[in-house]
Amino acid sequence: MSDALSYRPKPGEIPTQPGVYRFRDASRRVLYVGKAKNLRARLSNYFAPLSSLHERTRRMVTTAASVEWTTVGTEIEALQLEWTWINEFDPPFNVQFKDDKSYPYLAVTLADEAPRALVTRTSGIKGARYFGPYPKVWAVHETIDLMLKAFPIRTCNNANYKRAMQSGKPCFAGQIGRCFGPCSGKVGIEEHRKIVNEFVSFMGSQDRKLINSLTAQMKDAALAQDYETAARRRDQVKALNAVLEKSAVVLRDNVDIDLFAIEQDELAAAVQLFIVRGGRIRGVRGWVVDKELDLSISELIDSIMQTAYTGDAVPPREIVLPELPDDADALEGWLGEIAHRKVRLVAAQRGEKAALLVTATQNAKQALMLYKTRRSSDFVARSKALEDLQEALGMESAPLRMECYDVSHLGGTNIVASMVVFEDGLPRKDEYRRFGVPESTDDTDSLYRVLTRRLAYLVPDDATPEALPKGGVIAVPANPLDGMIVAEASGADEPAADEADPTAKRAKFRYQPNLLIVDGGQPQVAAAARALRESGVQGITLCGIAKRLEEIWLPDSEYPVILPRNSDALFLIQRIRDEAHRFAITHQRARRKRDIYTILGEIPGLGPARIKVLLVHFGSVARLREASVDSIAEIRGIGPALAEGIHRHLRA
Repeated sequence: MSDALSYRPKPGEIPTQPGVYRFRDASRRVLYVGKAKNLRARLSNYFAPLSSLHERTRRMVTTAASVEWTTVGTEIEALQLEWTWINEFDPPFNVQFKDDKSYPYLAVTLADEAPRALVTRTSGIKGARYFGPYPKVWAVHETIDLMLKAFPIRTCNNANYKRAMQSGKPCFAGQIGRCFGPCSGKVGIEEHRKIVNEFVSFMGSQDRKLINSLTAQMKDAALAQDYETAARRRDQVKALNAVLEKSAVVLRDNVDIDLFAIEQDELAAAVQLFIVRGGRIRGVRGWVVDKELDLSISELIDSIMQTAYTGDAVPPREIVLPELPDDADALEGWLGEIAHRKVRLVAAQRGEKAALLVTATQNAKQALMLYKTRRSSDFVARSKALEDLQEALGMESAPLRMECYDVSHLGGTNIVASMVVFEDGLPRKDEYRRFGVPESTDDTDSLYRVLTRRLAYLVPDDATPEALPKGGVIAVPANPLDGMIVAEASGADEPAADEADPTAKRAKFRYQPNLLIVDGGQPQVAAAARALRESGVQGITLCGIAKRLEEIWLPDSEYPVILPRNSDALFLIQRIRDEAHRFAITHQRARRKRDIYTILGEIPGLGPARIKVLLVHFGSVARLREASVDSIAEIRGIGPALAEGIHRHLRA
């Protein structure tokens, strides 16, 4: 592949001013829209030698047939123009936002003659003031019900309001006690507007001053023996307190911020927005970003800000982010124009805001995991993923059974490997396997030995157990309840003593996969191909997935197979790889912990309780081994004699 792109601009043609650029393909479709403080410096990155580019970027620039740009006066103008073009052209290589739901809001139609409160998922109601978003629609209705007790305002629709005002008869909602506007005949338009303003003021600030004022009025009415007024004020106070209690108090009362948390992998990112007003979490919003190009969190923030603050959304004075983007000043200026006041971007480093960011990040992690699980579990998406894999890997049929292998170790010790099985795109946890590898030179050697052992079970039915090659490992079926019982041997074909029925386990282990996947690039694929070739087993397609670029490698292939970033096929392959890694690392950690307890358990006088105390104090066996006898003896429950025995045993 030539490093020269035919459409590369000549030196000096690209200006150095701020601007927005567009990559187009041969049919003039816009592939990617980006902005830059310096167009020449930014675009030069795309025309670097192709071998040095990220695989996704290389695919974009080689798909494109031309690049064009538009200069603007400032970075803020570049931000605005970039967002306009992204919405207009929907470029496939820009991030794709997938809101996980249309969130309900509480809206007050201030532009109406008699404003009303309503639940809506529609943005852009002229003159309306929005509160939320709320996680569930019932939460909005519950808030309205409570607020109506404190601030009785109109809730009926416009048609009923108009009919009631013309006829002089209360609207239907007013007749059943659900509407308290002028149409109910209980209040005038001016008085109703005053109540609405109090409603909006409280919802916007949630200031306890109003509650304190109502409480004082209640006490004064009680002293004056005006018990009806006192009862109304009591009910209002209870309702407002109930509204406040339903919002978690996380910061000081005067803090109004929007806090963004981002969790991403190579293909997607989950965003969580916590809306904090008056120190309380007033709303939570989440969405998922499909990434075509590899982007850092800082690079994602521009698009996230543009998405979050379009329409009627107004940014608060302070926005908390995981890290500040490179163009933070331009973003602050753009957001300030939207809010008509100064907006500050801050990166949470410590304190209460950083603690809240940790909580939001946990939500983002769960949202990303749930998004990938749902996408992989959808029948239509699974079917499409299997068809795409069949086509991309040149298979004769769809890979209905896939096995993926990963090796895990700690500095070359405690080497384990995992095998996970997916059938019809779904995990078969009852057929997972873990392998113990006694000794190995590196990951490729471990992978070769594990696959040699596994493929030995696929020999013809007339082969004898003695004919199985010596792979140095023994695999035992997984138990979904407690993980896996692993039996290790030093290279023998003999099963472990706890294998009660090795024949039955071997029979269950003999289902042949259509696709065999290894975690890694060319070296790992080469090792797996050698094991597959030596086994003589036919009809299995082999590939590897390299984590850095999420590229698929085939045996003896000079270039990887690149699946589209937002394809269901790549999501499925990634999920299998991640499951194999999780399964391997979990067992590797469990073995390490068991080995530590085994080493210390051999020392006379050390029981589980004392072992736990030692590990909590020293942190590891290695640190305990380096400790002196005196420092060990200082531990609660460890005397001089036992300390001497521990020191002598670990130094032996």
